[in-house]
Amino acid sequence: MSVTKFPVNNYENYHAHVYFEQDTLCFAADLCQTAGDLFALEVGRVHQKNVGPHPKWSCQIKFSSNEFEQFITWLENNRNGLSVLIHALTGDNLKDHTLHAYWLGDELPLTLAIFAAK
Repeated sequence: MSVTKFPVNNYENYHAHVYFEQDTLCFAADLCQTAGDLFALEVGRVHQKNVGPHPKWSCQIKFSSNEFEQFITWLENNRNGLSVLIHALTGDNLKDHTLHAYWLGDELPLTLAIFAAK
């Protein structure tokens, strides 16, 4: 059993991936839009399909170390049970989604094989 680490602000830039399903789609879309509005963050599309290494529908939110503390605290308090992957943006996708990754809520298995060298 792995112990989930709470996010630590060690990098310059980050992504938050909010995961949801059909029954939580409206809540997740509202959560992401509200986060973007409150913190002036760039919010990606609300994907109603699995994209990249993500095992569920998701929406990506970009943020920096400057917004980290307030945004992560707000997200933890407002995610209403949704799982959220927080990861650094260092240029190494595999490490960003593993070593530099944190979870709010349940950790979900990612499809990491897409990051294998070609």
